[in-house]
Amino acid sequence: MLIKIENINIPDLEIYSSLRESAFREDGSFIADSPKVVNLVLESGVEIKSILATQEYYDEFSLLLKDKNIPKKYLTTKDEMKKIVGHKIHHNCMMHGIRPRDITIEDLSDEVLLLDGITSAENVGSIVRSCAALGVNSLVIANETPHPFNRRALRVSMGYSTLIKTHMHKDIKKSIQEFQVKGYRVFAAEVAENATPLSLVKTPGKWVLVMGHEGRGIADDILSLCDEIVSIEMQAGVKSFNVGVAASLMMYKFMN
Repeated sequence: MLIKIENINIPDLEIYSSLRESAFREDGSFIADSPKVVNLVLESGVEIKSILATQEYYDEFSLLLKDKNIPKKYLTTKDEMKKIVGHKIHHNCMMHGIRPRDITIEDLSDEVLLLDGITSAENVGSIVRSCAALGVNSLVIANETPHPFNRRALRVSMGYSTLIKTHMHKDIKKSIQEFQVKGYRVFAAEVAENATPLSLVKTPGKWVLVMGHEGRGIADDILSLCDEIVSIEMQAGVKSFNVGVAASLMMYKFMN
C-alpha cells in the first residue's frame, strides 16, 4: 500500500535530506537514489526501511516490488521530492536501507582488492563497478575510505556495490600479514624501479592487490610488506593513471 505524504517534515522522511553524500547512521542506514540503483539494492536482499518515489516508478516496477519486504512505500511527486531532499534531483525514486554487515577476512574470495587510504567516493564507486564487471567480488577498506554503500559511491557504482563482499580492516599491516599467512600473494600497485611490468606479472590462485592513495600512493613501509610490486607500462613523461583506471587495468590482467 502506498503512503501519500501529508507532511514532508515527518521523521521518516528527514533521513532523505540529512544523509547526504557520505554519512551513515549507527544502525547502518544509507540512502540510494535512481531506479537502477534502487532496483539492484532491492534484488540483493538488503534490508529496506522505506522507498520514496513517484507513481510512475511504482507503476513501472510493480512486479519487482510485489514480493519485496518494504515496510513503507511513500508516494510523492518530483516537485515534492525536491522539497524533501532540499536540492534539485533528476530521478523519481529514493530508498532508505540498512547496509550489510561487513564480513571477516575468512569469508573473502581468492581474489581481493585492498584500498589503502583512497579518499574519493567517486573513485571507490568506479572501482567497485569494475570489480563487479571483472569478477573480483572481495574488497578490503579502512575506516577513512568511503564505504561502497556511501551514497555517492553507490550511485557511481550503479548499484553494483551490492555484489561486493566488504571487509573493513583496522590495521593494514596486520591485514597484509594475515592474508599472507592464509596463502595469498600480496601485490602492490606502484610505480617503482623494482616493479614487475603488468604485462609480465604471474598471478597465483590466491592474491591481494593493494591500490594506494590518489596522491601519495602506497607508503614505503607498506610496500616492504608486500610480496611483489606491479606497475602499468606507460609512455615516457606520464607518471600515473587515475586510481580507478589503474585498478581496472590491473584487475583485468590478474583475472585473465
